[in-house]
Amino acid sequence: MFEGLKKIWMDGKLVDWADANVHVLTHTLHYGMGAFEGIRCYKTKNGSAVFKLQEHVDRLFDSCHILQIAPPFTRDQISSGIIATIKANDLKECYIRPIVYIGYGAMGLYPKGNPIKVAIATWPWGAYLGDDGLKNGIRVKITSFARLHVNISMTKSKTCGDYVNSTMAKREAIACGYDEALFLDTDGMVSEGTGQNIFIVRNGELITPSLPSVLEGITRQSIMDMARKLKIPVTERGITRDEIYIAEEAFFTGTAAEVTPIREVDNRMIGSGKPGPITKKLQKLFFKIVKGEEKAYKSWLTYI
Repeated sequence: MFEGLKKIWMDGKLVDWADANVHVLTHTLHYGMGAFEGIRCYKTKNGSAVFKLQEHVDRLFDSCHILQIAPPFTRDQISSGIIATIKANDLKECYIRPIVYIGYGAMGLYPKGNPIKVAIATWPWGAYLGDDGLKNGIRVKITSFARLHVNISMTKSKTCGDYVNSTMAKREAIACGYDEALFLDTDGMVSEGTGQNIFIVRNGELITPSLPSVLEGITRQSIMDMARKLKIPVTERGITRDEIYIAEEAFFTGTAAEVTPIREVDNRMIGSGKPGPITKKLQKLFFKIVKGEEKAYKSWLTYI
């Protein structure tokens, strides 16, 4: 899958890809206590650039703070490690995965003095939900699994173990013939996808679930900022599942998903069954921004 890649950053050093290993008794492997980020680097006319690098690193440290895991590196060191890893693998565009995890040591739920470890990997990754999905939209199933309650897990942290919830929902959706899953929260309100935030359009207004049960998506915030500059009304509020069925448009956002239109939910066509005008407008602007073609948004990019 990742042929030709050379290096992974591990605890401050670039090591050979094949040697980037951990002990089988690594604590996070057994109990899921760790935090990660998903970041993208894009090829632009002025060279490669990472989208919202600082915001992603800040969120990684926020996740670690919530979980009471103190990374043994500074934010600047992690940012530098990300750039070094991209360069070491000669990648012009890539996905970036930093992870902070609890290493080998004491077993059991309380890790005592186990070391806190950090790794950064990069790899080529195209459209997460497919090129056709980006162009024509995807089919989505509301999963039978509920999104995690805010007092069951920390919903503002990208915690490794929490993604078992996402994996089970994704498997269910794929097995039922859909492309992706959508969660309801424990109150029955629309929450988010397995790794994406959701937006709908009704009467020309862009609507997204408010934050209690959803991750503070960096792409989510970017889309809201873009929409407001385009004079598109934006509202954060609760959304019921049947409100999605009668929406004029719907789309997912996220680092991996970017801006992916939704053409169908639970065998119900959304709008015309094709990406709508607001979705297409925001998607077009998003890709212009990440490709370095919009000077007004140049601060969102870190060139390497």
